[in-house]
Amino acid sequence: MAVPVALVGPTASGKSDVALAVARRLGDVEIVSVDSMQVYRGMDIGTAKPSAAERGEVPHHLLDVADPAESFSVGAYQELARAALADIERRGRRALLVGGTGLYLSAVVDELTLPGRFPEVAASLEAEPDTGVLHRRLADLDPVAAARMEPTNRRRIVRALEVTVGSGRPFSTFGPGLEAYPPTRIRLVGIDIDRPTLDERIAERYRRQLDAGFLDEVAALRSRPEGWSTTAAQALGYKELALHLDGRCSLAGAVDLAERRTRTFARRQQRWFRRDPRVTWVAPVGAEAAILGCWT
Repeated sequence: MAVPVALVGPTASGKSDVALAVARRLGDVEIVSVDSMQVYRGMDIGTAKPSAAERGEVPHHLLDVADPAESFSVGAYQELARAALADIERRGRRALLVGGTGLYLSAVVDELTLPGRFPEVAASLEAEPDTGVLHRRLADLDPVAAARMEPTNRRRIVRALEVTVGSGRPFSTFGPGLEAYPPTRIRLVGIDIDRPTLDERIAERYRRQLDAGFLDEVAALRSRPEGWSTTAAQALGYKELALHLDGRCSLAGAVDLAERRTRTFARRQQRWFRRDPRVTWVAPVGAEAAILGCWT
């Protein structure tokens, strides 16, 4: 039975194109998305979700599994991904995990033991509007976890505090830790792309998405009576275009802000995956061959 392969790398590095090329060539590959925003229905253009035609041609998993009003969790992803991989293998097909959400990938590859939920604690933390205050509190209670997080990443900071306060244990003590890289049966291939090329690809992708109706997609999501969850509302591109729709900046200003934030995010993704010694790094033109080599 073919072992699963994971294709990782920063946003806009071409992972989806490579995955589709491999799937078309072999004919028995099914793609498992590792993207924390592609799980949401209706968030298609801005998340660069595979088209309906591509999904009809190659089976995809873990897309459109949550409503934007839901706060989708790492634990929910881990459970669904495990089920998808088991189903693919049971049918004798090959699983190719594709995406750039490092924590989601670690939950599957490293079989992380995830802490529980503490809704009352989370609600009290969300009542604090200043993310900097929350990060400083986390630094006092769990300096290891705080050091691993951007001081502006509210979602991760709130979650770490929720667990630390609710369980009485530092968030960083759960599971083997994100700095541990135990043996895994999943083969990992990473796309190694230079920053100038990646930056241009990010800008070009935003141009294509706007031409495809990205602004209309954001407007439609904002008009939903159910609203957005805190998680979905943090999606890059969406929150910046929402500022424009609120009249708080021009469209050009919103796109410029989105591009800058996406470049910063891509750098964080590169640092995250670079720490993992199990990843085999290849140039974009060699990624397809590297994946095929994992299965020969």
